[in-house]
Amino acid sequence: MKLKLDIDPDIVAMMAAEVAAGERAVTAAMRGAGTGLKSAWRLQITGAGLGPRLANSIRSQNFPRSGESLDAAALVWSKAPVIVGAHDTGPLIRSKDGFWLAIPLPAAGKSLRGGRITPGEWERRRGLRLRFVYRRTGPSLLVAEGRLNTKGQAVVSRSKTGRGKVTAPIFLLVPQVKLPKRLDLARDADRALDSVPGLIVANWVEAKI
Repeated sequence: MKLKLDIDPDIVAMMAAEVAAGERAVTAAMRGAGTGLKSAWRLQITGAGLGPRLANSIRSQNFPRSGESLDAAALVWSKAPVIVGAHDTGPLIRSKDGFWLAIPLPAAGKSLRGGRITPGEWERRRGLRLRFVYRRTGPSLLVAEGRLNTKGQAVVSRSKTGRGKVTAPIFLLVPQVKLPKRLDLARDADRALDSVPGLIVANWVEAKI
């Protein structure tokens, strides 16, 4: 007795097609999850009032960079991890030298280098000396004797009579600052992770239709 088995359609071709469909589905799912997480983090940052510049520091990269794979992955990160991480965790900030933290007040103006101006930079730019004022019931101060310009910033007084001269608080001095937690990046990351199985299935089914 002889038995002859014919397989129609070709199982090998079917399996190869199914693997290819799986590679496309997984790759598309990871790209979608990565892009979605990047958008969600950027929306969180702008929604917290931290500005578009910091939001645009969020980047994403897909792997493999070209082609498709069952091992496809997506990486989402920030090019400003220290700043973003601080707003995500709300850390307690202390001076590195164990001294005061100088918090600039409106009369201090802004730094020419970006960010907050320091007492040393302020004195060099304004040509005024800062004076320490201790307060028992609140933050101590660094103040300067001068006048306030139209922007509310302290500058050298040119008046010979002392007219318009004031003692302007320039910096608050505090031992430490608790940065408020303004972001919850883990929440969006968990949502993106949970969405992956559904995205794979949706893309796999769509490829067959």
